Amino acid sequence: MTTDNTSADHVRLVHGVGAHAMEWLHTNRAGFRLEPDADPEVGFLERFKPIGEAAMICKILFREGVAGSRQASLARGLMDHLWRDALDGGRMLARGRRQEPISPIPFEVYLPFKEMGYQEPETERAAHLNHRLGSWAALEVLPVRRLGISTYEERFGLAPSTPVDEATARTWLARTPEPWTVEGHIGYDITHTVFHLTGWGRNPAGLPPHIADYLALWLPVWLDDWLDLKRWDLLGELLVVDACLPEPTLDERAWRGFAAAQQPDGAMPAVREMPEGSRDDVFDIVYHPTLVAAFASVLATSRAMARLTAPVAS
Repeated sequence: MTTDNTSADHVRLVHGVGAHAMEWLHTNRAGFRLEPDADPEVGFLERFKPIGEAAMICKILFREGVAGSRQASLARGLMDHLWRDALDGGRMLARGRRQEPISPIPFEVYLPFKEMGYQEPETERAAHLNHRLGSWAALEVLPVRRLGISTYEERFGLAPSTPVDEATARTWLARTPEPWTVEGHIGYDITHTVFHLTGWGRNPAGLPPHIADYLALWLPVWLDDWLDLKRWDLLGELLVVDACLPEPTLDERAWRGFAAAQQPDGAMPAVREMPEGSRDDVFDIVYHPTLVAAFASVLATSRAMARLTAPVAS
């Protein structure tokens, strides 16, 4: 889709996906739960990830400023629930850090809450302490995860334990390999590299030019592939990537297919059709693609609105 034919109908479709997704997330907010008595082999911190992801999406929704009053109210209500009930006012973050002192998870989950005005002093102190430890920088994680930790450190006001440029160079995407080798795991490495480099869509100029050019060439192909496979979760993340580009396409075919997969209550299946099972089991499968739907929607709506209101060149 070119920059001169963004339609109001397309904006409504894209915005509607996010509005419906936020309705489902708020209605099912009890699913964002921790399991303090989890088996040690599973780990107490395993269920922190959904809470951090939901907080990040709510923060982005407020940042972009394109949500309606109902959507914004639901996002604030969800954020308050996550902090007050799921995290027990932040105390669960401190507990998680005491159980796994060198894990970056409590720090990563805490950051979007801190940026939205929530505070937990013990977690703050732990972030500064861990940052001084050699083990923090030596922790062996995937390159895209190391990039994420470095960008989160910058946002927290700390010097990155690995410089962002160095962390970027180690990622799959920075090496621009053969595009036909992309499968599910690599696809998520690609999307999260873009999220971290652009500040989760805040700064498209954060993408190094060679990465932006590579994505501009191959992203349309990947969108077609994952749409045809009905891989809605990864398709949604790739739609976010599109909205993070300096010149997004806002691909109408991909968006129509994505919107058609969304359920009447706002839930988004991960792959093909909605799963069956208990409420908790279904939540655990579809919360992420539904969060991704909200994320993709708010960024694409913001870009489309900017396009509609841009002055026409003479």
